[in-house]
Amino acid sequence: MTSAPPAFCPVYRAIGVLQEKWVLHIVRALLDGEKGFNELARAVGGCNSATLTQRLEHLESLSLIAKRTEDTQGKLARSVYSLTPAGRELQGVINAIDTWAREHLGEEQIEVARLA
Repeated sequence: MTSAPPAFCPVYRAIGVLQEKWVLHIVRALLDGEKGFNELARAVGGCNSATLTQRLEHLESLSLIAKRTEDTQGKLARSVYSLTPAGRELQGVINAIDTWAREHLGEEQIEVARLA
């Protein structure tokens, strides 16, 4: 008995991308505007450099963020990250999560979840 391949589910696929740790934190930080790697790392907070690099590369491969390299006269080149139009469309997702959390999670519950 062979089973049919699962049908494509866009919600399942989107959740697979967005549930990766740090992804929504990165998107949220970039909604404020483009950031260099170190500035982005500070804005995200708690994500090690290797993981941040991996997530940025993955988001770039999905065309959710764009990377630009700036020449900094005699210093190492600076990478600057920004959201693409598709990435900026995640503002609605972030807003929906914010609205839901404010309605259903009190400050104490949010703080407990943050420390977990």
